[in-house]
Amino acid sequence: MFTTLEVTPLRIIRKYANRRLYDTSESRYVTLEDIKQLVTHKESFRVEDSRTGEDLTRNILLQIIIEQENKSSPGAPMFSNKVLQQLIRFYGDGAQQTMSGYLEQSINAFMEQQKILREQMQNVMHVNPMQTNPMELMRRVAEQNLFLWKSFSQARPLDLDKETQNAELQTPAEDSEKKS
Repeated sequence: MFTTLEVTPLRIIRKYANRRLYDTSESRYVTLEDIKQLVTHKESFRVEDSRTGEDLTRNILLQIIIEQENKSSPGAPMFSNKVLQQLIRFYGDGAQQTMSGYLEQSINAFMEQQKILREQMQNVMHVNPMQTNPMELMRRVAEQNLFLWKSFSQARPLDLDKETQNAELQTPAEDSEKKS
């Protein structure tokens, strides 16, 4: 017997010279908020230049991130100035590709842990509260997280070159001595 997999078609969003976005599957103009909803609902899409067909998906996703970072609520931005500066330092560095893979795997691991935590919390809600110790549940989740991060860090250590490591360890006094 054959099983058929349901394949969702790739939505094509065209970006026009006037900076408007047009969803070809729904025959309507969309906003960055609409694109954000596609991401949230895990729908496959591609944003392309209406004239050249060039893939602009990454640029649009970055615009959405910028908008989200500029919104003040809820809470603080996801990327602090320090984190952004550290990320910028990786561009052009030999570790750029390693960092990209590291970030992707870290986010995937975080999302998996969030999923497990949600499932465990739902199980706790359905079980008699008198039989469940919430602190024990949290301890087990913390242990799983620690194990996951330890195994991940051992599998893919960051490959910083010696010059980058030394530059990060120097104090301002050492820098001024070198310049003298």
